[in-house]
Order: sequence, then C-alpha cells, then structure tokens
Amino acid sequence: MTAPGGTSAASAPDRFTYTGARPKITHITPAFGPTAGGTLVHVSGTGFTGATKVVFGGAAAPSFTELSSTQLTAVSPAVAPGVHNIYVITPGGTSASVWADLFTYVARPVVTHISPSSGPHAGGTTVTITGTGFTGATKVLFSGTAATHVTVVSSTKITARSPAESAGVRNVLVITPGGTSAVVSADRFTYH
Repeated sequence: MTAPGGTSAASAPDRFTYTGARPKITHITPAFGPTAGGTLVHVSGTGFTGATKVVFGGAAAPSFTELSSTQLTAVSPAVAPGVHNIYVITPGGTSASVWADLFTYVARPVVTHISPSSGPHAGGTTVTITGTGFTGATKVLFSGTAATHVTVVSSTKITARSPAESAGVRNVLVITPGGTSAVVSADRFTYH
C-alpha cells in the first residue's frame, strides 16, 4: 500500500496468491456405473493441478488420484439412479457443468418373471425375461452358463435362448452395467 508517508513494508499477512485457471472436464470414461458406486472413472480435461475433491452429483468420490494437470481417476460414490454431473474442485475453482462430464448411475437389474420356466436339457428354449433395469444388458446366465441369442427388447423385457445344461433347476441372471440381478424364486428355470 502506498500513502503520502511512503509504501508499507512487505510482510506475510499482505501476500495474495493467484490460483490457476478454473478446471474444465472434456471427457470421462466410462460414463456409467452401478448405484452402489465403486467404478473407477478416468477424467480428462485441463486445470486439475492441486485438485482437492471430485464430486459426483453432490457426493464426494471416496478416493481420487491426480495423474497430471489434464488427467485424474476417481472412484464413483454410491448415488441414486440417474444422470449426474462430475465436478473437479481445485484452488482455481469448480469445473462447470458440461455434457462431457455426465455420469449415468444404473440401478441393479431385477428379474420378476420368466416364461416358459422349463425346457429340455439340450437347451434351445427361447425364454422371455421380465423385470426392471435391463437397459444395456450385456449377458444372461442360466446359473453360470451364458445364454445365446440374447435380445434386449426394452428396459423391462429380454429374450434369450437357454444353453444346454444337465437336468435340474437353474437361476436366470441378467447382467447390466448396474450389476447382476439377485437370485430370486421368480428367476428359476427347470431343465428336464
């Protein structure tokens, strides 16, 4: 500070630090994961130096690693189903909401009915699976064996052809980015 009496001497209390530019996210991968969290997300952009927090729709990532000023990884926290922005927070500010930072939380699929519920041990039975959360399904299992000719008709309906198995009861499980459906009485398929 300068006044008619002179200029104040420099001291620790008068220091002002200019921070870096506000961070910006340009790409994330993957862009989806289960509501339970735990997905390792790679975030690209600029201005990540000194990042103090990574936030997924209001919930802080349980851990993150700053790889460089343009790259970091973060573990997704548990968040409700839906599309949420990812934010990087640094001394320069918080990244703005952009299309490139959208992360979709996918609910775990649920099987509520299968039809028919039995078929020959040679396989080849086309089974209609009804439930919820089937969007993006990647596989259908009859216990541990993958079904063939899997078609995701909608978020609530899948058709799949039963694989060959020995006689007995098998659970039909649907696998999506949100996880694997739980074993329930409604998903039982009997081979005869």
